[in-house]
Amino acid sequence: MRAVPFIADKLSFKGRLATVAISVSFFVMILSLAISGGFRTEIRSGITSIGGDISISGSEEPMNLSPSYYDKLLATEGIASITPVIWKPGIVKGKDDICGVMVKGIPMPDSCSLQAIIPDELAKRMKLQVGDGMTTWFVDEKVKARRFTVSDTYDSIVGADGALIVKVPLADMQRLCGWSGDEASALELNVTPAWKEDWRLRMKADEISWLSYELHEEDEDILHASTIRERYIQLFDWLELIDFNVLIIILLMTVVAGFNMISGLLILLFRHISTIGMLKSMGMGNKAIARVFLRVAARIVLIGTLIGNAAALLFCRIQGSTHLIKLNPANYFVSYVPVHVNWGLIALVDVLAFAAIMLLLLIPTLFISKVDPAQTVRVK
Repeated sequence: MRAVPFIADKLSFKGRLATVAISVSFFVMILSLAISGGFRTEIRSGITSIGGDISISGSEEPMNLSPSYYDKLLATEGIASITPVIWKPGIVKGKDDICGVMVKGIPMPDSCSLQAIIPDELAKRMKLQVGDGMTTWFVDEKVKARRFTVSDTYDSIVGADGALIVKVPLADMQRLCGWSGDEASALELNVTPAWKEDWRLRMKADEISWLSYELHEEDEDILHASTIRERYIQLFDWLELIDFNVLIIILLMTVVAGFNMISGLLILLFRHISTIGMLKSMGMGNKAIARVFLRVAARIVLIGTLIGNAAALLFCRIQGSTHLIKLNPANYFVSYVPVHVNWGLIALVDVLAFAAIMLLLLIPTLFISKVDPAQTVRVK
């Protein structure tokens, strides 16, 4: 029989306060990770739906929406789709108000001519409903107006340069601009999930720019590719600030949990000081005795970790399905607290936090070497 686990199992230590402290710390850590991941997932998805992962355009408008190397561009590794678009600033008139918007022409069936898909925020502000008419002015060399019919609404997270985005048929925008059916403002590329990381997306944008430079014909513009991060750098800086805050929270919660366990382990040591003396008198070394008490402490930390994880994941399940906790989208870009569970990251944080707490618990075990068996073991 191994002495260390046997003795550790016999030691009684309720440690309720320490367990609660560990549980709360891990609850906060996992929740912070889930909320940070939720913001990153929701905002990035929202931005991608607005302008694609990569946008390519020429030095002048319009550009050919099917350049000579289009097939090679589409066949490039990681490219999932290519969409031609036309962007134009406009002014929308509702029933009682006007609002500046960005009008985006995207491919739609011919049956959708003069129909518009508008963001929910614009619908509320302009008091527009599906089926209502919406006059839109375009100010260029001449002021032009088009009357669209609202065919649908969508939940918009962000807009282009802070503007609300109205989606209309590409063909309508080509006629408005006086362009032919093979011309557009830009091409928007979406990439496969494996290429979503910022550094890989930047590599892909550089590859596309080089492809345009090498393969373009004399009468074609050299297209420049820009990533989603370059076009919305402030949003990504905001997300990085959230990630930094999460890192600080994890470090603080680990320290708080560690020092709570240190105080709990010290109480355990003081309560069993005579046991320590007895074990020493029987020939057990300081390291072996320390392993006994660290084993007891590890059991408390593990229980607190499991409780904290379970509570946090339950909260994420409820919040993800009900959107119970709301936010002001004007400040946070989303109308509710988003959550996204990254199992790998949670497991990594659990392991690192557990290891850090156990390292901190080495400090109180130094007390064991100061215990003198002659002073602590007394015959009653």
